[in-house]
Amino acid sequence: MATQIFVNLPVNDLDKSIAFFTELGYTFNPQFTDEKATCMIISENIYVMLVVKSFFKTFTHLDIADATSVTESIISLSVESRETVDNLVNKAVAAGATTPNDPVDHGFMYESGFQDLDGHLWSLFYMDPSAINQEKPTAETNAA
Repeated sequence: MATQIFVNLPVNDLDKSIAFFTELGYTFNPQFTDEKATCMIISENIYVMLVVKSFFKTFTHLDIADATSVTESIISLSVESRETVDNLVNKAVAAGATTPNDPVDHGFMYESGFQDLDGHLWSLFYMDPSAINQEKPTAETNAA
């Protein structure tokens, strides 16, 4: 079984967050959805748990970052084309997001992003497949 990643993000209003990400085309696993959290499906092995802040607080003794005023992380997702980058950012803005930066064209890579309703930063990028080293990294090459 491939390793899966579950990113947990605190949200103020679960229903608004679900509506926002539905506008971007994401779906949710009903088995892991209730009034406290939902499991947003990004891909076969990538999921985002949108968790109401009061419930999120039960998982940590630390303060929850206010993502509208500090950067907690940047969630970066690759997409299949430059057009997809722009389309998703435009959909996000239409659904209430803001764009903290202008798109950046690095030649081999194009990126843009948005700040969602709770302030979480999302970066979307397309990288030209011919610019990517086709050799898969291993644990040994990562340790070097």
